[in-house]
Amino acid sequence: MKELTIREAREGLSHPEQMFADAEEILVVRRGEPVARILPVAAKRSSVGIPSRAALRARIPFQTVPSEVTIRAERDERD
Repeated sequence: MKELTIREAREGLSHPEQMFADAEEILVVRRGEPVARILPVAAKRSSVGIPSRAALRARIPFQTVPSEVTIRAERDERD
């Protein structure tokens, strides 16, 4: 964890990409007491693990019997 004083933080905020690039977490202190903690933004969730719709459709087996035949057979069994 990197520690900065209020003065260092104010001076560094003109170039935040340089100031925060290497630090995981920054603690801003005033007279030795912590006043703020700067954390990195959480990374966006990538779509690497999410299958596409086409992949999901490909996994579902193709229905050989039309749905109306299946529904009619189930209804006839109930009667």
